[in-house]
Amino acid sequence: MKTFLTRSILGIFFGSFLAIVTILAVIYLGDNEILDAAILAKNMLGTVFCGWFFTVTPLLFENEKLTLPVQTTLHFLCVTVLYFIVAFVLGWIPFTLKGFIGMLGIFIVFYAIIWTSFYLYFRKQAARLNEELRGL
Repeated sequence: MKTFLTRSILGIFFGSFLAIVTILAVIYLGDNEILDAAILAKNMLGTVFCGWFFTVTPLLFENEKLTLPVQTTLHFLCVTVLYFIVAFVLGWIPFTLKGFIGMLGIFIVFYAIIWTSFYLYFRKQAARLNEELRGL
């Protein structure tokens, strides 16, 4: 429970940070002189929620009762469903078949790159730890 709360707080802070960076980018790089407070608040809450669930759902990988393919499948389904609900409700993605399929393709590519990067990193860490144990 402590890990869940810690990750929740970190996710909320990370989502808030991303929201602020996005707002500053829109202000300084965009042509908008005035921002709509309702739209701003809605998008900030969506970003904070995304930050939260993207930091909490990796806890699935710490469940040793599940195999890696099951952990990956559950994690992928959780983040995909949550992200697309938020993205459709907030209008980040057009609510069309073309919008969904296009974004799903991009989402899968990014998910695969990030998953593979973490997998290779932790595999290298495990090899390094095993080598250190052999040296004892």
